[in-house]
Amino acid sequence: MDIVLEICDYFIFDRLYAAALPKGGKVDQFIQNSPVIQQASSKISQFLPVSSASYDTLDNAILGNTTSPIYNALNFQFNATSVNVANLPSYLWTKVMNLQNKSEIYGLKPTFLPAGDYFSSSILSRSNLLRESLSILVVTTIFGWLLYLIVAYFSYLFVFDRRIFNHPRYLKNQMWLEIERAMTAIPIMVALTNPFFLLELKGFSRLYFEINECTGGWKFLLLQIPMFILFTDCLIYFIHRWLHWPSVYKRLHKPHHKWIVCTPFASHAFHPVDGWAQSLPYHIYPLLFPLHKVLYLGLFTFVNFWTVMIHDGNYMSNDPVVNGTACHTVHHLYFNYNYGQFTTLWDRIGRSYRRPDDSFFIKDTDVEKEKQEWKKQVTQMEEIRNELEGKVDDREYVEVS
Repeated sequence: MDIVLEICDYFIFDRLYAAALPKGGKVDQFIQNSPVIQQASSKISQFLPVSSASYDTLDNAILGNTTSPIYNALNFQFNATSVNVANLPSYLWTKVMNLQNKSEIYGLKPTFLPAGDYFSSSILSRSNLLRESLSILVVTTIFGWLLYLIVAYFSYLFVFDRRIFNHPRYLKNQMWLEIERAMTAIPIMVALTNPFFLLELKGFSRLYFEINECTGGWKFLLLQIPMFILFTDCLIYFIHRWLHWPSVYKRLHKPHHKWIVCTPFASHAFHPVDGWAQSLPYHIYPLLFPLHKVLYLGLFTFVNFWTVMIHDGNYMSNDPVVNGTACHTVHHLYFNYNYGQFTTLWDRIGRSYRRPDDSFFIKDTDVEKEKQEWKKQVTQMEEIRNELEGKVDDREYVEVS
């Protein structure tokens, strides 16, 4: 995220924040002259183990400046033998801060691009927590929207099997409903994910940039790809199974299963908490394991591509290992099978794997045979749906002749 944010800061945000909240401007003067803020600063200092001069900008109050009392408190060093109830919270903070790689804290100095004319012109510096949160929310939401719409649209144009429009379980106005759900959910999912991005920017992840012997070189970088896939596939499997617990399903996961048969635009059409929960493994991985920053961006983009692909309704492969489009279609049709994201490994271990029907892969089926196959699918699907959701179905299907 620091690479993306530095590019955005250099070309856009430095200038915007400098114009909106310049140093020496009205807001800056108000903060410096406000007795309320000065009193708050004084009270904060009284409760911190290290005294510090009161901060003179809003930036200092939110971890944006190494002279702030809050920053010093978070970096205060304790003698473990002197720990007692009174200083336990500060001691725990210290232990947490020991996990921080201070050389990876974003915004204290330029890394990939020069400082630029507006680098330090705003009271909200690049390392300010409030600024980082707002910038991430804007950048990631716009990127998420564009990636979703562009990839899903191209999939719809060149890959999607339009025969699905005639399926008896295709909904009225389904594509627009999918798009509406996804476009609404993405900003909320981004907001929920913001803390993980902030941990990365504050140096708490194991992301790195230099490729050398100390970081494992190119061999280890290539090894990170299957490691990332296997780790996230495992965690998503268990999260996805949890989302199918009846009480959880009805509250969180049912909106995504509104689409019995899918278009590419169903890929991100989740309840926001559902989508966020299934994305957690992607953000947990770099907190636990070394991962190259550029590779992380590439994998993050690939995940979004893959999510669209498994909803495109075009069954190009019946690979027994890869959890592709056919496997995920089985999941949407029959609910309780094929929870995996990338592979069928955990479904096989958890006995939830269901092999896609051979009829999925017959491209030249005549209309009558296709209708018979769909009728058979609907019969099986309704039995499972009744058990999971109850007999009342609030979906509004298209009328198929």
